[in-house]
Amino acid sequence: MKSGSVQPAVAAAGQTVSNIPTGRRLTIDDFEIGRPLGKGKFGNVYLARLKESHFIVALKVLFKSQIEKEGLEHQLRREIEIQAHLQHPNILRLYNYFHDARRVYLILEYAPRGELYKELQKSHTLDEQRTATIMEELADALTYCHEKKVIHRDIKPENLLLGFRGEVKIADFGWSVHTPSLRRKTMCGTLDYLPPEMIEGRTYNEKVDLWCIGVLCYELLVGNPPFESASHNETYRRILKVDVRFPPSLPLGAQDLISRLLRYQPSDRLPLDQILEHPWVRAHSRRVLPPSTQMVS
Repeated sequence: MKSGSVQPAVAAAGQTVSNIPTGRRLTIDDFEIGRPLGKGKFGNVYLARLKESHFIVALKVLFKSQIEKEGLEHQLRREIEIQAHLQHPNILRLYNYFHDARRVYLILEYAPRGELYKELQKSHTLDEQRTATIMEELADALTYCHEKKVIHRDIKPENLLLGFRGEVKIADFGWSVHTPSLRRKTMCGTLDYLPPEMIEGRTYNEKVDLWCIGVLCYELLVGNPPFESASHNETYRRILKVDVRFPPSLPLGAQDLISRLLRYQPSDRLPLDQILEHPWVRAHSRRVLPPSTQMVS
């Protein structure tokens, strides 16, 4: 793979910086490497700083041998191609990439507040304001993805990072797919978040992402996913029956939103534009757009 092109990046505080050299091939020597931010099956993610511009990034370091062993070169290439072309305040930017004999390096936007998953582990649940804000941010980001014919297919707390202001950033496009027809038949994703059409091997479309954010909304407010069970078979059975049980403590507005998203038939799920207008989301969301994307009247 050759190094990709780089756009001027926007730093966490909102100022524009022209920071990543574009005229030559980058190497690991262009970076000061800091603490690890996360570990994965194929490598690690580190906090890093470009020596020349002092621009802070997250550097994802992947081992070619591991990727080749698992036959995932195509998936990695697809992840890079998709994420490099997405520019939205609630999608983690991929600025550039390069490689050497043993490793592939992805230069990613640094999300200073880490994984939503870790925050959820600490606090167990989120309040209505925080959850409704995340739902609005995700609905807006997925509208952008779907307009570009990209289905994410694996929205879950582990794949959502938090920016400088706590805003959500969709990361990990490893399972995402760019499909001009928006119709697919591959089973992927995470068990608790799998929609019925994937389990049954039916052809599916971008509406799988609607199911996933319905599951996510429930998990953020309740503390566990709605179909979580003692065995895989029981989880599958409950998903196919759409066996959702709402605890009495769950606000009625949130129950209404979740029940409109968790529908067996994809065509019955609440569309993204209606999530943005849903009364519970409108009443509780406190979404703030970063300065570079705010509307000017």
